[in-house]
Amino acid sequence: MIVVTGANGKLGRKVVEELLKRIPAGDIGVSVRDENTAQDLKERGVRVRQGNFDDSESLLHAFEEASQVLIISSHSLGEVAVRQHQTAIDSAKKAGVSRLLYTSQMFSSATSHFPPMNVHAATEEMLKSSGMAFTSLRNGFYASSAIMWMGDALKTGELIAPEDGPVAWTTHSDLAEATAVILTEQRYEGITPHLTASEAIDMDRIASIASKVLERPIRRIVVSDDEYRNHLMSRGLPEAMVGMLTGMFQASRQGDFSQTNPVLENLIGRSSVSFTDFLKDSISQLHFNTDCFGTSEEWCPLWMT
Repeated sequence: MIVVTGANGKLGRKVVEELLKRIPAGDIGVSVRDENTAQDLKERGVRVRQGNFDDSESLLHAFEEASQVLIISSHSLGEVAVRQHQTAIDSAKKAGVSRLLYTSQMFSSATSHFPPMNVHAATEEMLKSSGMAFTSLRNGFYASSAIMWMGDALKTGELIAPEDGPVAWTTHSDLAEATAVILTEQRYEGITPHLTASEAIDMDRIASIASKVLERPIRRIVVSDDEYRNHLMSRGLPEAMVGMLTGMFQASRQGDFSQTNPVLENLIGRSSVSFTDFLKDSISQLHFNTDCFGTSEEWCPLWMT
C-alpha cells in the first residue's frame, strides 16, 4: 500500500488522483487531520485514516501496512516543522514502512536565505540517518506561490517587490503526476534531480505575462529589502512570515531557484505547464475579497505544500 500524508492539501490530493489512474484504490491510503474531509476518497475505495504530525500514535495507525509513505512537508516553519518531520519518519520506521518519500525543494540548503530550505535540508539529513530507503523529491518552486509574491499587483497594476532572480515556477499538477510515476514505478533513490518546469522567469517577466493575460498593464516596481519588509510589517504579518517572504527574494537573487532540468518532463511524458497557462487558469479562479498578503486566502501559504 502507498500512503500519502496531507492528502487534503493541494499537492497531496492531486497525487492521490494521479495514483488512482495507475493503481487500484485499495492499494492507496491517505493520512488526513480530519477524516470527514476525505469522505469522497473513502467512497472511491481509498483507505482514509486520521494522522497528525504532532501525534505519533495516529501516524502509526495511518501508516499501518504501508510499503511506501509520501511525507508531504509540514505547513509549519522552523524547528516545529523539523520536529514534525522527525515524528513522521520515526513513525514510518516503527510501522515497518519500506520506503519513504519526502517533498523537498530544488535548493534544499542549511544556509539558504529562504527559511523553508533550511527545514528541507534538516529533514533530508534525518532521512539519511534513518537507515530507511528514501527518495527526497527536489521539487521546483510551486507556481502558486508566485501569486502570493505578486501581492496586490493583479488589483492595483503595480507589482511591488525587491530585486529578484529567475525562478523555475512549477505547477502542482505536473509535480503530482511525476510523484505518482516515481511512487508506482519506484524510480530514484536518495536525492532526485531537480523536478522543474522548463524555464525560469523573474518578476519582470511575470509582470509582462500578467499584462498580456489581463490585457492591461502590470508595472514592475523594485523596492529595497527594508522598504519591502516595512510594508509587510505594516500589514500586520508575523515576523517569521516577513522573514520568509523577504528571504525568498534574497535567495532568488543568488540564483537558488533558477536551474531547470528535463527530468520532470521525461517523467510525465509531455511538456510542463507554462507559466502563462498557469496564470490564465489562476486568474480565472481568484477572488479578491480576502487578505493574505494581498491575495485570496486560498493561496496562503503555499511555498511548501
